[in-house]
Amino acid sequence: QVQLVESGGGLVQTGDSLRLSCTASGGTFSGYGVAWFRQAPGKEREFVGAIRATNTRHYADSVKGRFTISRGNVKDTVHLQMDLLRPEDTAVYYCAAGRPILSAIQNPDMYYYWGQGSQVTVSS
Repeated sequence: QVQLVESGGGLVQTGDSLRLSCTASGGTFSGYGVAWFRQAPGKEREFVGAIRATNTRHYADSVKGRFTISRGNVKDTVHLQMDLLRPEDTAVYYCAAGRPILSAIQNPDMYYYWGQGSQVTVSS
């Protein structure tokens, strides 16, 4: 059973940067795509971005140009680098692993494994 462990959340100010990490425990990311979702209070879970097993990357329009997903130098780790943070980026961020087809990459139901969530708060 693959478990995903997240780290790196916190409280920052507008314009700051933050990096989240997601590490697979008890398994591997090999062959899996890894996505990041976020959920703000009172809102639905929202796709942020994903790196597919082929290493192609896809981002939501709201974060394109500010957020970057990469595979880490440490095996089975994926990072979400968040730059130029805004108050509207405040949410709990979740990493997820699965094998969705491209057209379903933004659908959370297509992911098998989920991290515990990391709070990111951006103050104005």
